[in-house]
Parts: sequence; structure tokens; C-alpha cells
Amino acid sequence: MSIQFEVMHKDIAGRVGRLTVGDKRIRTPALLPVVNPHIQIISPAEMAAMGIEGLITNAYIFSKSADFREEALSRGLHSVLGFDGLIMTDSGSFQLSVYGSVDTTNETTISFQRDIGSDIWVPLDIPTHPDSPRETVEADLSVTMSRLREAKEIFGDDAPLAGPVQGGLHPDLREQAGRETSELGFAFCPIGAVVPLLEGYRYKELVRSVISAKKGLSSAACVHLFGAGHPSMFALAVAMGCDIFDSAAYALYAREGRYITPSGTLKLAEIAELPCACSVCRSHTADELRSAPDKERLLAYHNLAVTQAEISRIRLSIQEGTLWDLVDERCRSHPRLLEGYRELLKHAHLLERSDRATKRRFFYRGDESCKRTEVIKFQEMIPRIRLSKRSLILCGGPQPQEFEEVLELRPPFGAVPTELSETAPMGQSEVPEWDDAMLESAFAGVDALLSANPDTEVTFSATPDLVDLIRKRFPAHKVIS
Repeated sequence: MSIQFEVMHKDIAGRVGRLTVGDKRIRTPALLPVVNPHIQIISPAEMAAMGIEGLITNAYIFSKSADFREEALSRGLHSVLGFDGLIMTDSGSFQLSVYGSVDTTNETTISFQRDIGSDIWVPLDIPTHPDSPRETVEADLSVTMSRLREAKEIFGDDAPLAGPVQGGLHPDLREQAGRETSELGFAFCPIGAVVPLLEGYRYKELVRSVISAKKGLSSAACVHLFGAGHPSMFALAVAMGCDIFDSAAYALYAREGRYITPSGTLKLAEIAELPCACSVCRSHTADELRSAPDKERLLAYHNLAVTQAEISRIRLSIQEGTLWDLVDERCRSHPRLLEGYRELLKHAHLLERSDRATKRRFFYRGDESCKRTEVIKFQEMIPRIRLSKRSLILCGGPQPQEFEEVLELRPPFGAVPTELSETAPMGQSEVPEWDDAMLESAFAGVDALLSANPDTEVTFSATPDLVDLIRKRFPAHKVIS
């Protein structure tokens, strides 16, 4: 019953894949809604009808429940919840983070997860708060790693064990934890203790934590971002390389009268129109939903439907090669998400290693687009371009006939030989009127080209408005217009 993860499509560091555990299989990226056996506002059977392929529940709650413990042990978790898909169980670490202690041990909670028929078992890791001092983080991480080793030793390499990655806000500890977890043979690796970052909109720190963990983890590992459940940040997280999400946000927000959209959350009490095509929103007006006797249940259904739809949209964008566009769109919905997006772009050289070679399109959406992986990939190949003795770089100006070779300035990439003008990503690019950021990115590409061809006599042909700029930027080269 070992865990297997197969990648089918890639974009940035995002993957569309298949996670297989025993006879259970789900598509990724995927959402595992949190199900509390005592409070099922939407039943697992209804979730399955909505296309939910997996869910997560809390083994510690089951183990302490007078209503469900013996039933789960005798009938099995899938029968009790009425769900045939993949079920992952948490160990009690969530309660540990909230209450500071739990009445169980690592071996006991894993054994219970096995005995009730859970598909993925989680050891009792220590979810250290991100703001804890380094000494605390190091001590807790040591305990977590010892429990992961213990789990492997007791239950074997083929047991469907998750390997949580801790380390707080310390990049070196996150990377170390990721590396050690992969070396232990864990194929399913949740990144833990990030809920305080999500609740505080600390997306820049979230990006640093995830990227650091990913540096240490095997590229073959399926990565679960523990506690992430709002669709507005899914695209950002997937671009970092996260494959699985879980959350009770669909139900918790409904209880608070909050209406989830792909780009944020609205207060049901204040909205005049329901901007969604789910069955709830098409069969109710805003007033009718507010006054419905089962308002909370209906709102939870809407919230889950919107969240599931965003997962599907992300999978589509990966297969089309347009994930950057979706990340850009979603992250402009909140200033803190934009901070996270810009932090992610600082790691674009790392992301480029896992990015796909060709994509459907390159849409320029602002300064951030200059730092995308497509630009980096092209500019890293520029030193391989060999020019003839006399070359012309067209910057919108005329094209004299006497030059042996003609290149075209294609912001934000650089100077592109005619033979490459229709290849990816230039051939699929759509850009508006050139702006300063776009030009500076292209000029950086030209710098790399000139450095690789020091013996070539390069002339620029520019429109009148660019002549002075190019002369100032490349004083050693002739500029005509």
C-alpha cells in the first residue's frame, strides 16, 4: 500500500499528476476537504457527487469519540464516512498546536490510523509556530524527525506514511527537514505549521518557507500544504510546487456568513448579487440565500464548489502552459498576495529548472512579467547565439540591406535572430507598447549577446524616440534611425 506519485504535466513548478495509494487514486492538484465526523455540514457522499476524490479527517477525534471510535475500528473509516475515495487522517498534531498537548503517542496514533483503514497516515509531528525562537524550532524539529524515523522503523517502508516538513521561518531548517524526509523515503510530504502565515496574510514568508522545503525535498515527492483552503492563493502555491491542499474553510466561512470567490471573500449580509454559476447561486437570489433556513449549509456548498472549480482551473492552466497568467491574476486581488508573487519571482531561476520548454502563450501583464521563467530561459540561452561579423538589431527602425545578419529587439526577452522569431516563447508573446521595465529586461538580454560576441560589429536601428536611450545604454555601438 505504498504511496506513488506520477507527474503528467508541468508548468513553472506546478504539476498535474496522479497520486495512488493502494487501490485509491486522485488527480492533483487536489483539495482534501476537512470532515469532522461530529459536524458534517456537507456529507462525504455529497462531496463525492461534487467531484471530490479525497478528503481528510482527524484520527485523534475518532480515537477519543464515544460515538465513532469503536464503529471506525469495526467497520472501517470509509464505511463510517460513506466515502469510497481516498481518506487521509491527521494524527492529532492540529490539537497539539491548539492546546499544547495530546493524550496519545506517535506509535499509538499511527496504529489507530492503520486499524481504521485510513489511506494516508500522519505521524505525530510537532507543528512549531512560525514566530517561535530558533532554539524552539530546532528542538521541535529534532522530535519530529525522530518520530518520522520511528514510524518508518515500526511500520515499514511500504506503509502509506506522510512525512511532515517543519522548520518554522528558517530556510536552512526547512531545507534540511525536506532533505532528511526525502532521504527517509517519504513520497508524500506535507509542509506543516503554515496556518498562522495564511491567517496573517504573510504570503511572502509562506513562499520562502515552501521554496526552502522544496529545495530539500525530492522532486518526485507529492507536496501537501497543510491547512491551505482559500482558492485565492492556490495558484501561487501550485506555482511553488504544492500538489495537495486541505481546509475546513468552506464550512468555517459559511458559519460566519462569508461567501468565497476565487479572488477573495465577501460578506453574505452585504452583497446584492450572487456572482457565481453553482447550483446554489443559480437557484437563489442574495436575499433568498440570506433568509434560507439552511443558509449555512447552502453557503458551505457554494464555498466548496467555488474552491473545487479553482482546482480544476489550475489543472487546466498547467496543461495549457498558462499558470503564470493565473498566478498574476489571482495575486493582484490582494496586496499581500502580490507580495508573495513578487517573492516567488525572486526564485525564478530555481523554478526555471522544472518549468516546461514551450507554452501556449506569453502575455505581458506588467513589470513582474519581465522576471518570469520564460524570459530567464531565453536569456540563459543567449550566449549560445553566434553572430556574423556585422549584425543589425532592429528596434523599430529601418532595415538597411548591407548587414549580414538581422536581429529584432523583442522586449522583454532581448535581441532575437530572425530564425528564432517564431519559436517559443517569442512567437507566442503578446506585449503592449514597450515600457521602461520591458526595455530594460530586453537590454539585459542584449548585454549578454554582445558579451558572447565581442568581435561582432553591432548596429542598432531605432525609432526616433528610442535613439537617445539606446545610444546612452550602448555607447560603443552605432545607432541609426
